[in-house]
Amino acid sequence: MRLLETHIAKEQKSPIRIQEYAVGIFNTVTTRSAVKKAIKKKLILIDNIPVTTARIIVGGEKITLFSSEIKTTTKPLKLKLSVVFEDDYLAVIEKPPGILVSGNTFKTIDNALEQNINKSNQCDAVKPRPVHRLDYPTTGLLLIGKTSSSIQLLNQLFEHKKIKKIYHAITIGKMNSDGFILSKVNRKEAKSSYKTIHTVKSDRFEFLNLVELSPKTGRRHQLRVHLLSIGNPILGDQKYGIESLILKGKGLYLHASQLDFTHPFTKEKLALTSNLPKKFNLINK
Repeated sequence: MRLLETHIAKEQKSPIRIQEYAVGIFNTVTTRSAVKKAIKKKLILIDNIPVTTARIIVGGEKITLFSSEIKTTTKPLKLKLSVVFEDDYLAVIEKPPGILVSGNTFKTIDNALEQNINKSNQCDAVKPRPVHRLDYPTTGLLLIGKTSSSIQLLNQLFEHKKIKKIYHAITIGKMNSDGFILSKVNRKEAKSSYKTIHTVKSDRFEFLNLVELSPKTGRRHQLRVHLLSIGNPILGDQKYGIESLILKGKGLYLHASQLDFTHPFTKEKLALTSNLPKKFNLINK
C-alpha cells in the first residue's frame, strides 16, 4: 500500500467515531460513504493499526490514509453554479435540477464545486464538499463545507436538528390548510409538516397547491413519500406519483427554498433563501 495522506486528530470536546470524524479531513476521500469503504478495506489506520467504523477519536491520534481503488477525477467539470453565501468556512449554492449531488459519475455537484467555490485560507482547508443531499430532480439550497472542522460541525448541526430546512412544492389534489405527517420512510420513523399557501382549480388535477414543507427528520425521499401517503403527490414526481396524474417532461416541482442555522464559527444567525423556479408560476395561472 502507498501512503496518501496523514492527519493528526484535533482534541475533541466529546468522543466521536472515526467514520464521522474522517469526513473532510482527507483530500482524496471526501464523503462519508467513501470513508466507510476505505475503513472496511483497511486503508485508514490510526496509530498504524487498521480500525473499524466504531473506533472513537478523542484527539492526538495519527490517522493515515493509504492508496485505494476509490476513483477521483482531475478533469474539471465545467458547470456554473449560483453561490448564495460564502465565507472562509462554508458556502451555500443553488443546486440545478437533473444532477446528482455526489456519486460514481463525473457530472455531480461535488465535482463542480472547486470551479465555483474559493479555496479556504484556514489551516484545515479541504476540497469543498456538500454536507447533505438533495434528490436528483430537486432544486434549491445546498450547504457546502470548506474545512475539515466546518464539515464536522455542520454534520453535527444536522444530527442535532439545529439546521432548519424549508421546502416549497406544488402538490396535486385537495389539501387541508396545514397538517403533520408521521409515517415510516424506508422502515424508519419520519416526521414532516406542511402549510398550504395557495390553491387553484385544475382541469386535469382537480386542484394544484403551493405548499410550504418542513421535514423534522432527514429520511431519503421523505417529503415525496409523505405527500404521496396522504394522497397529494408532488407534481412531476415520476417515482412517487399517482400513475394517471404524473406530469412528464417538466421535472419535479420541489424546491429547497430556505436554510436557517447559526454559523458554527462566527455564531452569526443565517437565514438564507432561494426564489422559486419560474415553472412554479403555473399555480398563479
